Amino acid sequence: MTSSPVVTAPAAPRRRRFERPNFWTLAGLPGIVYLIAVFGIPLVFIVVRSLTDPSPANYAAVVEDPLYSASLWRTVQIAFLVTVLSLAIGYPLAYAMARSGKRLAMVLGAALLLSFWTSLLVRTFAWQVILNNTGLVNQFLLGTGIIDEPIPLIRNLFAVLVGMVHILIPYAVLAIYASLRGIKPEVEQAAQSLGASPWRVFTRVTLPLSLPGVAAGGILVFVLSLGFYITPALLGGPGDILISQSVVLQVQQYLQPGMGAAMAVVLVALVLLVFVIATRFIGLGRILGVTGAPGGESR
Repeated sequence: MTSSPVVTAPAAPRRRRFERPNFWTLAGLPGIVYLIAVFGIPLVFIVVRSLTDPSPANYAAVVEDPLYSASLWRTVQIAFLVTVLSLAIGYPLAYAMARSGKRLAMVLGAALLLSFWTSLLVRTFAWQVILNNTGLVNQFLLGTGIIDEPIPLIRNLFAVLVGMVHILIPYAVLAIYASLRGIKPEVEQAAQSLGASPWRVFTRVTLPLSLPGVAAGGILVFVLSLGFYITPALLGGPGDILISQSVVLQVQQYLQPGMGAAMAVVLVALVLLVFVIATRFIGLGRILGVTGAPGGESR
């Protein structure tokens, strides 16, 4: 009678209690510390101020007071309209940059960079010159006989909308352009070889594959629109203030920093809500452009 040999399982490798962080982890620490110091700590103080100066009733006033709630709702409406217009105007520009010749793409790219290099205050003041009663638009309409007297193009939501769209279009263009450049040309060529018309190739291939860039640009523009201050303050009217202007009024004019802090917290919460919804339905990787869509390239 022979005894079977005893097989012993190999010992599990011992886990190291401490793993040395890699270079990229250490390189990111200064940025993390900076963000905590510049954004995290002040945000904590703002939240505490909104709850204690004089009480948490500040939040009830933001929601229940018709003046504040109207300002918040108006801000959301303007942000939505600015986002839609920026995407509608920005997509053709991004498409032209991605699909045109090298020379035209360089010209469009230079014009886009020029917009970034120009101060936001200067661009807003330029719209004041263009839209006021003695500005270029009214002078042209009066000179051609289309109107008999100047029309109010400034100190209203129309001027705010025009100014904000002009300033935020580059953000939408860059996001969409990056998405379009990530689409492999072979995918569109394959659709054309199967008999698809250029319009069908665009609607069935190019547009669906570029939607992550559209979503990223839309989210970026919407979030930036929610906190815009200079352009609404210079182009808007006194009866159409946005939430950012309300915060400044509470702190500087009404001397109610607690109420201003509560409005700021509500604005931050609204931005976080938009981000959470976007990541839930679109995905964080696709928004940031690190996950390639089908037919595209992962970056």
